[in-house]
Amino acid sequence: MIKKSLRRAVGSGLLLLGVVLVQPLSAASAVPSQIPLGTAGAFSVLAGSAVTNTGATVISADAGQGGNLGLSPGTAVTGFPPGIVTPPGTQHVTDAEAAQAQADLTTAYNTAAGLPCDVDLTGQDLGGLTLTTGVYCFSSSAQLTGTLTLDAQGNPDAVFIFQIGSTLTTASNSSVVLVNGAQACHVFWQVGSSATLGSNTAFSGTVMALASITLVTGADVEGRLLARNGAVTLDTNQIHTPACAPTSGVPAAPLFGGAGQGVAVGMFVVGAGLVLFLRRRTLLAATAR
Repeated sequence: MIKKSLRRAVGSGLLLLGVVLVQPLSAASAVPSQIPLGTAGAFSVLAGSAVTNTGATVISADAGQGGNLGLSPGTAVTGFPPGIVTPPGTQHVTDAEAAQAQADLTTAYNTAAGLPCDVDLTGQDLGGLTLTTGVYCFSSSAQLTGTLTLDAQGNPDAVFIFQIGSTLTTASNSSVVLVNGAQACHVFWQVGSSATLGSNTAFSGTVMALASITLVTGADVEGRLLARNGAVTLDTNQIHTPACAPTSGVPAAPLFGGAGQGVAVGMFVVGAGLVLFLRRRTLLAATAR
């Protein structure tokens, strides 16, 4: 009877160990932190020298995201109308709000640029790749031809950060596709010089460029266009800033980090040893009687 109980105890322990090893438990995630935009987050378009538009461009945002067009320290905003900044978004030209947004953009840009690189993609075209959360870097230029897929793997908090040493360019009809819970509000493009999105590109994320940002005819963006020193040039585009969907305790990493499985094994061994010890003491006590 006692041997049978011991076998049951050991079997239960093995089953529990299997659950621990296979099922990740909630813990602090190792993914990069969200980039804090500060007041720049209230702007869908922000430029340093000028904002120029041709055609029926529409700038809009979900509730609470601002959706503003800003310029500082430049003074020239042209092409609005025919371009539209959808209310409650407004224009802030060389005012305190735009100046503060530029200051906060500089902080956000430097934060993104200073993160350690997880994967070096220098020399690779982003087209055809499927990437999970992480920091991806290019020592010089980055090119997107075709479709880039960003896969959150069921974690809506997954953050994707791209550090680009010089230019970002997309070919016509290229796209950034978000799958399995990925959100545009968690995608950031830190561009060391200028970004150019080709015609009919469907782009996602916040572009933070040191110099200028140009959207060719028909390019659309779910996110933000934030240029520190240069101009933002638009041509019949849709720029929409979405809100982040609520998140709820998605498991992201095993308990105790990368050592989780080893710790689980150790805990099981100790626990099994304790069970055997106690069972043996019970057996000896019964025999003594």
